[in-house]
Amino acid sequence: MPARRSLAEEFASEAQEIAAWRRELHMNPELGYDLPRTAAFVADKLRAFGCDEVVEGIGRSGVVGLIRGAAPGPSMGLRADMDALPILEASGAPWASRAAGRMHACGHDGHTAMLLGAARRLARERDFAGRVAVIFQPAEEGGAGALAMVRDGLMERFEIAQVFGMHNLPGAPEGAFLMRPGPIMAASDQFDIAVEGRGGHAALPHACVDPVLTAAHVAVALQGVVSRAVDPLEPAVVSVTGIAAEGEAYNVIPARARLRGTARSLSEPVRALLEARVHEVARNVAAAYGAEARVDWTRGYPVTVNAPAPLALAARAARDVAGAAMVDEAAPPLMGAEDFAYMLEARPGAFIFIGAGDSAPLHNPAYDFNDRIIPAGCAYWLALTRRALPPHG
Repeated sequence: MPARRSLAEEFASEAQEIAAWRRELHMNPELGYDLPRTAAFVADKLRAFGCDEVVEGIGRSGVVGLIRGAAPGPSMGLRADMDALPILEASGAPWASRAAGRMHACGHDGHTAMLLGAARRLARERDFAGRVAVIFQPAEEGGAGALAMVRDGLMERFEIAQVFGMHNLPGAPEGAFLMRPGPIMAASDQFDIAVEGRGGHAALPHACVDPVLTAAHVAVALQGVVSRAVDPLEPAVVSVTGIAAEGEAYNVIPARARLRGTARSLSEPVRALLEARVHEVARNVAAAYGAEARVDWTRGYPVTVNAPAPLALAARAARDVAGAAMVDEAAPPLMGAEDFAYMLEARPGAFIFIGAGDSAPLHNPAYDFNDRIIPAGCAYWLALTRRALPPHG
């Protein structure tokens, strides 16, 4: 008797077609909420698959397909992101971006294609008890599209009880699954610091209050926030990513300088501590040099936190697909940010990674999604649905 095919092998015959969808999306990247071609592509596929409902325009340009199982039961959400990045592509792939200055440098084209592949099977087989909402989200890259969809009633409209997300991860073994309980990705906040000094002639520095010198000392002092104010066992990052001063003359000390940067953390107490300390350090260092500093702090995406029960389902589904040896259930967290965090604030759920193998890193001009992981990614969504909504309880 021939051995039973694995879930991933079941998608092997469909992988080439799904990869073609992915490459079509890759050639035509769109940014933020402005996704008319991408959203239409997704909605047309979902209708062709026979989804019971296809709703467009949730969270401005999100698309949701609803698939009812063979028996009644609870509802779950499976989410993929659709937007690209404002980067000039240098992958050299035959399906490289046709839009100058825009590219799918984070693999959202692959995420969308894999969830479409799973949606087709779910709509065809319906071997689960309950309802599955396949969620295609805009504006993950800085636009908080997940929050827009939540505020637009996503969870209530589709009665979603738990929600799941997945992201590809270059450098991790191809087709492996990585996850962890609790925080898995960081909160990301931004700060702008305006330093006010007193300008004058560069030959008379004693008659000036030099904002350039002050800004330099503020930048150095901020590097002590994590090393001296945060518990060494708590992950945190404060990075100054830009310094600029007014004026271009060599012999003029300007009156103002600015710094910008980012702060990242994996807990709300540390997040609040970073904000307070950046304000205090900037203000006090500036005062020591006779200047003034004003900090504008902008809160970004919150911490992405996995709930225990949904994560256990995700782990079992990943083992169903790849085997225990290819599932890391205690992977280290990443200090990047992910707006799926907003969906996890609205409903319990889990966010995991699928290894993309040896490739260029995310957000790199040379990056391209690894189509070889498509069968495993599609199979994960199918296995997760069967685990979360078993047809016989």
